[in-house]
Amino acid sequence: MDVAAELERGRDAFAHQAWSDAYAVLSDVDREEPLAPDDLVRLATSAFLVGRDAESGAATERAHHAYLGLGETTLAVRCAFWTAMPLLLRGETARGGGWLARAQRLLDDGRLDCVERGYVLVPQGIRLVHKDPRAAHDLFFEAAAIGDRFGDQDLVTLARHGQGRALVYAGETAAGTALLDEAMVEVSSGRLSPLVTGLVYCSVIEACEELFDLRRAQEWTAALSHWCAAQPDLVPYRGQCMIHRSHVLQTHGAWPDALDEARRACERLAATPGRAVLGMALYQEAELHRVRGAFARSEEAFRQAGECGHRVQPGLALMWLAQGRVEAAAAAIRSALDETPDRLRRARLLAPYAEIMLAADDVPAAREAADELTGTADELAAPLLRAVAAHVRGAVLLAEGEVVTALDALLEAGGIWGEIEAPYDRARTRVLLGLARQRLGDAGTARLELSAARKAFRELGAAPDLARLDALAGAVPQGDTGLSPREIEVLRLVATGRTNHAIAADLVLSEKTVARHLSNIFGKLGLSSRAAATAYAYEHDLVGRRWAE
Repeated sequence: MDVAAELERGRDAFAHQAWSDAYAVLSDVDREEPLAPDDLVRLATSAFLVGRDAESGAATERAHHAYLGLGETTLAVRCAFWTAMPLLLRGETARGGGWLARAQRLLDDGRLDCVERGYVLVPQGIRLVHKDPRAAHDLFFEAAAIGDRFGDQDLVTLARHGQGRALVYAGETAAGTALLDEAMVEVSSGRLSPLVTGLVYCSVIEACEELFDLRRAQEWTAALSHWCAAQPDLVPYRGQCMIHRSHVLQTHGAWPDALDEARRACERLAATPGRAVLGMALYQEAELHRVRGAFARSEEAFRQAGECGHRVQPGLALMWLAQGRVEAAAAAIRSALDETPDRLRRARLLAPYAEIMLAADDVPAAREAADELTGTADELAAPLLRAVAAHVRGAVLLAEGEVVTALDALLEAGGIWGEIEAPYDRARTRVLLGLARQRLGDAGTARLELSAARKAFRELGAAPDLARLDALAGAVPQGDTGLSPREIEVLRLVATGRTNHAIAADLVLSEKTVARHLSNIFGKLGLSSRAAATAYAYEHDLVGRRWAE
């Protein structure tokens, strides 16, 4: 091997963002002749960007020690920072904290006035941003000032974006989003390092989703998609990008595409150490299975997301509600809300909480949730959250018998859903509009609303909502089922999410016989889908303890 020539080839690949080539060439060179610390940093960066976190961490540590050996303390501190950050973001706080402590000790022992002092402030701010956003803001402000003084745009952008998130959590949403936008302008310029670029992209999009800011989330998700597409061998950030794209596609009703993105994100992230991000992808997959009525798959994905440390509420409670398990859903959502003090996180729980409380006939609890949600929506002024709040307010007013006022709230919600192109949410609001029109004696308009909702649910594949609409319309008989004992057994197994093949194996039947039983069940009960059959089974206690024994 011509080491000098290969080294230049590796450096050139790195400069052109050909991360796989840079990693392969620099790794080969390093095996022949240990790399100098600057090239170890290139190796570490390219290793991280192709998903080889262990190799990246090892190369960064080697660079740290090599810089110390050369007396380059500030560069050694920079390596300590970049060793710590991935560890902290993966939840390895002991190791990450140890590296940060080493960085701080080197700075203090050397009494160094350098840009690295600003870098070590960043993870301190991240640690405090939820607990004490004002203190976090002050740390980020100091870090940004250091970055400005030394002309380090990476640090300035990291710190400004941190300031923005801190202000958002402190309740200063407008000022916070302005700083986030400023950080994203710099990120989009292409002048920042790839590590900082990916980190800020994902963090800002997450903040937009927390704020229910659909427009910004869509805009920055598209920008992140373009950035990832320009680097085909990029592994980190691409999985997060898929999750964000899945959220956008789900909102706009492209559920099959959204599910494909979520599954691809799970596959890509399963091979990386970032369990928290994998949990996000699994939760998104679970939610898409839930709204389509694939409850067995949904429950399994929720279980896996929980194992990754991701919160499984409100999705799991909503799935239990769809299955008719109202008490379990109510207990779970109450606990989740009680354990959540942060107003932005509570905003994501309040609408499901109100829906479940209404199903449990606890109208006062639903009213409290509606009032809190309306207050948060007024504060954030995000169209998406305003629509959610108006829908919940309308549902509660209907339950309270205030039909005319409910109609106004539901019309407001429906108008916003139409503007932001959210067909599923609009269809759910149209169901309530249909019920309100019925109570006002306007049967013709009620039929139009319910018919439009049914069409949307059918096109989306929202089987549980179709089943509920069937029940509202009286399509599901409430008395004696007329089913044979064998048909009840088949219906019970359908409700657990089993396929025809699995049911046949459980009951020692042929799949053809199972299919015939299902046809009979659908005919006798007036049902049109497995999801409707599942809803019927839960509503009529056919999946309770006595059937499971």
